[in-house]
Amino acid sequence: MLPDRGRNGRKARIFGTPVTRGHALFRRVIGIHTAWDSVGDGEFFCPGCGGDRNYQRLTGRRRFMLLGLPVVPRGDAGPVIQCAACQDLFDPDVLDHPTTTRLSAMLREAVHTVVLAVLSTGGAASRTTLETAVAALRGAGFDDCTRDELSALVDALAADTGRATDPDCGPAIPGLAIELHEALGPLAPHLAPAGREALLLQGARIALADGPYTPAERDVLATAGCALTIGSDDVARLLVAARTPS
Repeated sequence: MLPDRGRNGRKARIFGTPVTRGHALFRRVIGIHTAWDSVGDGEFFCPGCGGDRNYQRLTGRRRFMLLGLPVVPRGDAGPVIQCAACQDLFDPDVLDHPTTTRLSAMLREAVHTVVLAVLSTGGAASRTTLETAVAALRGAGFDDCTRDELSALVDALAADTGRATDPDCGPAIPGLAIELHEALGPLAPHLAPAGREALLLQGARIALADGPYTPAERDVLATAGCALTIGSDDVARLLVAARTPS
């Protein structure tokens, strides 16, 4: 049984029906009391506040109460997550959502990985492609990125002869297939469809900066689309849409 109110006296968001006056009187005579203990803390995205906040993880012990006195143990309660700011209570799965800070870092890493994956197919030889890639990275927060640094990084990746294959996502992709799935897979559930499509479109426009898609570029973009949980039909639609200037 979860507490019906946070410590600020407001009704907890995860509880049920509000207590009526008659129920309140009855509970003064007989009821269940839960003693809560903090067993951990951290930072989370609070749905009540709409932002990053500190939290406490609480577990409790329930006791049957008679005339305000604990009589019989009724087992354990919780755990629940309590926001340190608004004091509202939430189920532990609220911690599955990344904080705003973490989500921003994941998005930056995703853009960086997509850019490198596209450039690793050979596009780094084109000045126009490199400039388009640098603009994308600077827009994602890599303010100090330059063409020379990006070209050197792509050359270093080209020296890696590793290969990775995902059986659900088409042919083998040189170099960055694993990185694409590691960077995009955890991010995909937290992006709206439009956000996932925008990320793929960004990679597609870099690929198109020096001319039509090559087969290797299509393979990389298909793998990125798979990692972003975009269906193959939608990937094909987006690759066509990327040809239209925004």
